[in-house]
Amino acid sequence: MRPFDVSPALESLNEMYPSADAILEAAREGDRDARYAMARLWLSEGIPYSFKARPGLYESLRRWMARRLDVHAKEITLVGSGRQGFCLSPGADLRRPFGEHSDLDLTVVSESLFQRMQAAFVRWEGDYAAGIVTARGERQRAFWQANRKSVPSGLARGFIDPHKIPTLDRYPEAQMVGQAIYEAHEKLKATRDAPAVRKLSVRVYRDWDSFVRQMAINLESVAAASGEN
Repeated sequence: MRPFDVSPALESLNEMYPSADAILEAAREGDRDARYAMARLWLSEGIPYSFKARPGLYESLRRWMARRLDVHAKEITLVGSGRQGFCLSPGADLRRPFGEHSDLDLTVVSESLFQRMQAAFVRWEGDYAAGIVTARGERQRAFWQANRKSVPSGLARGFIDPHKIPTLDRYPEAQMVGQAIYEAHEKLKATRDAPAVRKLSVRVYRDWDSFVRQMAINLESVAAASGEN
């Protein structure tokens, strides 16, 4: 009987919260399968760093959000610096520790919610193209134009950022997510020992394959960029 194979790149990742350098080195040395494993094990599962003092609070947040968004609590997870304790985005913020300046980046992996948000975007984009809804000022118009280009690209890869759909009465799906995010942030502010953050955000994925694939792509990108510096 052959034993299980473990990528050599993963052997050094034997802690719940490995360092930024350990993650980046493993991502550079490992292959696609290793990065997929990292996306599943360290970047999306377990108790997030930001809730390690009160793990039950993280579960309370997930259950509350699940009820508001009509999804299962297991379909909600936390990514970003709130998950691993530091920023893994390319640029000046790479390795920046999690703190009050940070966001809590929630991810929902739900085909039903993804389809609802996709339908809302399609309605809004059609309304905007037909002149049924109009932007208030040049700043909003610039954002809307940018979102018309970026959202379809994300949809093709299996995800959507609900905040890129205007929270107008014509799009109650976007209002639902926006209100849930606002209330969740206010509840965290009122909760003992909750992480203090700048804001909350939500991204919705169609399925776990889309989620893991995108996380692995992001990891490969930041690992390559950090290796060049």
